[in-house]
Amino acid sequence: MRFEIITIFPDIFKSYFSESLIKKAKDNDLIEINIHDLREYSENKWGDVDGKPYGGGRGMVMKVEPIYKAVKDVRLEGKNSKVILFTPRGTDYTQKKATEYSKLDQLIMICGRYEGVDERVKTHIADESISIGDYVLIGGEIPAMAVLESVSRLVPGVVGIDNEGFLEERVRDKGMIEYPQYSRPEVFTTDDGEKWSVPEVLLSGHHKNIEKWREEKGEIIK
Repeated sequence: MRFEIITIFPDIFKSYFSESLIKKAKDNDLIEINIHDLREYSENKWGDVDGKPYGGGRGMVMKVEPIYKAVKDVRLEGKNSKVILFTPRGTDYTQKKATEYSKLDQLIMICGRYEGVDERVKTHIADESISIGDYVLIGGEIPAMAVLESVSRLVPGVVGIDNEGFLEERVRDKGMIEYPQYSRPEVFTTDDGEKWSVPEVLLSGHHKNIEKWREEKGEIIK
């Protein structure tokens, strides 16, 4: 799968995408990540990508023209591709949406900055507007990282296990089931002498009872 990130701060991503499973997935050609500097698509030699808002108001607004040029340049013809814009007014990002994106050939992500993005980007360029939560960030770079990671882990081979079996076991019609997890030691004793124990059912070796416990304790991640 191919990810395209359009941003005015391309260096933000260098460290994050050079670590852990994302790096391994890139090295093994399971995913491809391309970071595009929006300033390279500016209409003037100074690399301006923002302007004052019509109607007045504080701050600056990201222009439509550079974003239009960038998306047109990176979008692959004849491929299953989608363009998303990160905005607080977007649709809530969910596990179901991550699963949907994981089936694409290409996902193009537009990272907003400043006071906002020209509305014509949302109306005419982006296929979807996405919000990762009911709060406002400085820019769309962190949402892009979150979406890329959540989608990448669904690409076969990225997490190092059989994805089909993984999804069959963990995903239900309503979403993904996440249940409590425990590891050694069986009993952890605090400095105050308090003992924190692993639930007995997980030590029983009774697979049906364990599965039932996980279903009861699990939470649906939509």
